[in-house]
Amino acid sequence: MKRLKLFIPFFLLGTVFLTVGFSKISLTPNTVYHVYLKGKSLGLISSKKQLEDYIDKKQQEIKDKYKVSKVYLPEELDIVKEITYSKNIKTVEEIYDEIKDISPFTISGYMIKIKGVDTIDTNGKTVKGTTKIIYCLDKKMFEDAIEKTVKLFIPESLYEAYANDTQEEIEDTGSIVKNIYIENKITIKKQNIPIDKTIFQTEEDITKYLLFGTTEKQATYIVQKGDTIATVSSNNKLSTEEFLIANTNFTDENSLLSPGQEVNIGIIKPQFNVIEDDYVVLRQEKNFTTETRYDNSKYTDYSETIQAGIKGEEKVTQRVLKKNGETVDYQPISTETLKEPVTEIIVKGTKPTTFSGGYGAPVPTKGQWGWPATCSNITSPFGWRWGVLHDGTDIAGCGYGSNIFAAQAGTVVQSSVKQDNGQFITIDHHNGYYSMYAHLCNGCRYVKVGDQVEKGQVIGGMGMTGAASGIHVHFAIWYGYPYRGGVAQNAMNFY
Repeated sequence: MKRLKLFIPFFLLGTVFLTVGFSKISLTPNTVYHVYLKGKSLGLISSKKQLEDYIDKKQQEIKDKYKVSKVYLPEELDIVKEITYSKNIKTVEEIYDEIKDISPFTISGYMIKIKGVDTIDTNGKTVKGTTKIIYCLDKKMFEDAIEKTVKLFIPESLYEAYANDTQEEIEDTGSIVKNIYIENKITIKKQNIPIDKTIFQTEEDITKYLLFGTTEKQATYIVQKGDTIATVSSNNKLSTEEFLIANTNFTDENSLLSPGQEVNIGIIKPQFNVIEDDYVVLRQEKNFTTETRYDNSKYTDYSETIQAGIKGEEKVTQRVLKKNGETVDYQPISTETLKEPVTEIIVKGTKPTTFSGGYGAPVPTKGQWGWPATCSNITSPFGWRWGVLHDGTDIAGCGYGSNIFAAQAGTVVQSSVKQDNGQFITIDHHNGYYSMYAHLCNGCRYVKVGDQVEKGQVIGGMGMTGAASGIHVHFAIWYGYPYRGGVAQNAMNFY
């Protein structure tokens, strides 16, 4: 009997525990919101909307700064709806105090991605384009800034005629803009933006960023007496075209500068590429060739022109591509010869003299240098371009494999290939001057080191090897050996 009495109390005690447990499980569950910041739990709140409203109420300073009507939750804040029996609910004030100094609040705006375009560096290697991300509050503001930036690279009258479809048809010669477009892919997405990002609020700031890659104040220069746009540009590593883009109050490079005037000399770094595709019909000179004849009764220092070369004329139809206002490629469509050129004939002596070689050949005067190509389209002149000196003159539009001529007589000192120049030839003219011809087509170097060449002799074929974006020849004249102490000259000063 004693053992039975002991058993019954134990059974009753167990019954009590079961009753209490059942009573706890039967409580009504709560619908709450679990708050996480960067994946870390901050606790539970009873209302997501209350937290949103409280943040919006407390952040009047943000509203005033950005001139917006509402402030939103931080981007890194996650709020998950849950069903729970827990009574440990925090107030929105407690959650706000935990996040206000840790994670930035957000405002409604737009994220713009400008996809980078792959380029070729001076070593001939592909450089992946860098995608730019910017934020602004108004979509139209960005679109207006894009249009304003595009117009900086294209004459406004030309742009308006294209946009309004009011271009005049070509009767004999002239040009028509076939297309204007942005090479980069641009996407615009509406979203909440953290206020610790750079958020553009004005069209002017967006335009400045799209043009220079920054909104910081650009370098300026105070005009001195005697300054011209050309000299100020060159002295500050700018082309005149870049100067005019950065200083829109000047109409062309012949505009006058006033002493004491402040001008912008910041290096332009466009954040996208504006492509202008033109259809062009023009009349241009057709260069003559040079024939050299030899007379063994005359000494080697004898040279006489017995028939002057006369340039011809041809009508050329071509497609011209410009990138950010700079011509980058000519693509010939058709050529019609209107007047045949007259060949220049030079007689040179072959009778040996006591001259031992080296420097001593006469320096040709302006106009005596031969043109190095069969066409005369200059896509990129000598001078500064995006802060880098372009040390030659790019000539294009003659066609792949078209003849490249020696500009003067001399000795071939380089006939090789480099990553930047591609297939190239360098000639020593024995008077301190050297000429270089780069981006020749593969298999189109027709002379070798040590060869003696005459003015007008075919030495190669036009191509696009090395760091070239189109078919052209990079023609350069140097005083002194190129890249070995020599100084690059503007070749057009010799013509």
